[in-house]
Amino acid sequence: MRKILLLSDTHSYIDDTILKYVKQADEVWHAGDIGDLKVTDTIKALKPLRAVYGNIDDAKARLEFPEHNRFLCENVDVWITHIGGFPGRYDGRVKEDIRLDPPKLFISGHSHILKVMPDKKLNLLHMNPGAVGKYGFHKIQTMLRFTIDGSNIENLEVIEFNA
Repeated sequence: MRKILLLSDTHSYIDDTILKYVKQADEVWHAGDIGDLKVTDTIKALKPLRAVYGNIDDAKARLEFPEHNRFLCENVDVWITHIGGFPGRYDGRVKEDIRLDPPKLFISGHSHILKVMPDKKLNLLHMNPGAVGKYGFHKIQTMLRFTIDGSNIENLEVIEFNA
C-alpha cells in the first residue's frame, strides 16, 4: 500500500502546511506548474517525487521533469500530465492516446479546479487536485491524498485551506 499526496499548480509556493502533508505521504505527485524548482527540491528532500512540467515552467524544470509521466504504482497504471482535460473534454494532445491505451488513473492539473470523476467509457478515474499555490483565481488551496493498494485506489480525501 502506498499513501499518495497529489498536488498541482504550486506556482513557486510551498509552506509548512503543505509540507506537513508531504511528510505524511509515501510519495508525492505534482501535476505541473511547479514554478521555482525550490518547491520540488524541498519535497524531494522529504519524500519520493513524481512530477511533470506545466505551461509556466521554465527550461530548467523541463529538463528535470517530463511533459507526461506514465508509470505503475502497485498495480495501477498512472498517467500524469499538466494539460490533459477530463472525461468528455480531453485535450487534443492526449485524446487519441487515452482512447487507444487508457490508464487506470489519469491525472492533470492546469485548470486550478479540483475535479475527481470516472470515465465510464474508458474505465479510468480522472483526478485534478486543483491548485495548492496562491497564484490564480481560486479562493481555496486544494490537494488530494489517497492510497493505492494493489489495483485499488482508496481513501480519497480532499485537503483544502484558504488561499
